[in-house]
Amino acid sequence: MDAYDEDSHDRRGPDGSKGARLPDDGTLGHEPPGADGQASGPSVTGATADEPLAQGAEGKPAEGVETKPAEGGEGESADDAVGDEPPAVGRAAVESSAAGSHPAGLPLAATDLAADAERAVAPTAPPRTGVAALSPRYQFGAAVALAAVAVTACVHLGMVFLSLAPANTVTKQHGKAIEDWVYPEFEQNWKLFAPNPLQQNIAVQVRAEVRTKDGDLRTTGWRDLSARDGAAIDGNLLPSHTQQNELRRAWDFLVATHGTDNRPVGLRGALSETYMRRIVTMRLNKEDAIGREGVVQRVQVRSRTTNVQPPVWSRERFSSKPVYRVLPWWTVTADEAAGGVA
Repeated sequence: MDAYDEDSHDRRGPDGSKGARLPDDGTLGHEPPGADGQASGPSVTGATADEPLAQGAEGKPAEGVETKPAEGGEGESADDAVGDEPPAVGRAAVESSAAGSHPAGLPLAATDLAADAERAVAPTAPPRTGVAALSPRYQFGAAVALAAVAVTACVHLGMVFLSLAPANTVTKQHGKAIEDWVYPEFEQNWKLFAPNPLQQNIAVQVRAEVRTKDGDLRTTGWRDLSARDGAAIDGNLLPSHTQQNELRRAWDFLVATHGTDNRPVGLRGALSETYMRRIVTMRLNKEDAIGREGVVQRVQVRSRTTNVQPPVWSRERFSSKPVYRVLPWWTVTADEAAGGVA
């Protein structure tokens, strides 16, 4: 049987007959090597891709076309040559693999996209943030710190509430502990919301009697301590509690425990005098360096009160003349003069 009479799955010729298969690269006479590296069929010479192979009506090569037998041996027939050629399905797989296709018939790009889609659809755990991202040991530490802050805040709010509430059983039994917690840092002053808020500016001033190194007594001028505290607070985002309240609270304490004749009333009156005397003496030694000039013997305190002027659109009118309240001279102890506490 002629090799070209059976259906060898070869490509058809220009005239529709089955003939020698043209190579994919457009050059005749070169077949893909077989499994053993040798040519699997006859090679045809004398023709190119631009000149189709002349064939007869029965699919045989026309006369004048030279054919070469396969290198497998001169006695090898065309049937054997055709039988060595791989099946059409195998050739299609080889050709598709050479063209960059997946062995299953899908392009590699489509396979990669399908794999990426599967990974995208697969649920992934979201990354942990905040406290959840910490290790268990640090999570425990954060929980303890948060609990401590919460307990401290609750205790503080309770203490402030009890300090402002009317006298009750709790304040009678634990009044000292409440005062130690609240005063003086967390004291609440509700005068701003009173029916008659403060409408006066009160400045505390002091002067001293100093014994100089020559033995003479010299009286200093009045020093406005409240004005110094105000200048230190202006523009300060975090003013100290001392600058804001120390001098003012000391004066309020003194006025509340003294009569109109400036004499102390009870033991708290004497305590308020001692408290105010120590404050002004330390301020003179620290801010005015009076201790370099001599030794402070006595101090005198006075207040200068002026009314807050109403706005321009108001019809109210107040006197702008200051009112002074001058206290008697107080003798300073040696420890207080040296900057210490008696």
